[in-house]
Amino acid sequence: PLQPLWAKPVPKSSGVSQRKKREPELASSLIKKVFSHYVKMPVTRDAFRIVQKCSERYFKQLSSDLEAYSQHAGRRTVELADLEVLMRRQGLVTDKMPLHVLIERHLPLEYRKLLIPVAVSGNKIIPCK
Repeated sequence: PLQPLWAKPVPKSSGVSQRKKREPELASSLIKKVFSHYVKMPVTRDAFRIVQKCSERYFKQLSSDLEAYSQHAGRRTVELADLEVLMRRQGLVTDKMPLHVLIERHLPLEYRKLLIPVAVSGNKIIPCK
């Protein structure tokens, strides 16, 4: 005789995801584009892999330094002053080369407008602090 088929009970998951959480990273195409722009010569794949690893380590160190600066100041957010102090320590920002000059040289206009205050009609300053 035929016996009825019973559905097997589905084991309940413990609520923990099986996937490993991946750390956020810069797109490899962005790193490749920026690096090849400044190198101005052909670069091998192995060299790009090394550049990608170096940029990951650099940004991890950068973020941990900025976190330490903001915690030392008793804040929970990173501010522009923290970034400027870090860039001074790295030697990127000096008295002869202020942060605004670096912004003007290396960032496109839409980002410059967001970072550098500009007076517009009606004597308004954009971006507001």
